[in-house]
Amino acid sequence: MGIHGWRVLAVEDEFMIAMMLEDMLVELGCDVAGIAANPKQALELIESKDIDAAVLDVNLDGANSLGIAAVLREKQIPFIFATGYGSTRLPPEFASCGTIQKPYRLEDLAGALGQLRVVRKG
Repeated sequence: MGIHGWRVLAVEDEFMIAMMLEDMLVELGCDVAGIAANPKQALELIESKDIDAAVLDVNLDGANSLGIAAVLREKQIPFIFATGYGSTRLPPEFASCGTIQKPYRLEDLAGALGQLRVVRKG
């Protein structure tokens, strides 16, 4: 099955980059479960949508996405981090998580998502 048909949450605070990420996810055959620009929006979408996986920008306008990652992990929803700051130091509990560099490249996004283990919930 690959990643085709996965419902992916995109958490990205920069509008143009979020639109580009959405286009790439669609090109990869994913369904975009929602786009969140901040932690509050992301957590609301996680509670209200069926999500198979997520792409989390590490830095969200001065906040970070680690709280979102913790909720996703608790719900057993796999995710990858994205950063535009080179190698980002993640806390030990997230050090093994997949990370891709921004600007997004289609092949990097496909490869990182393809490494996730998704269990469809419906």
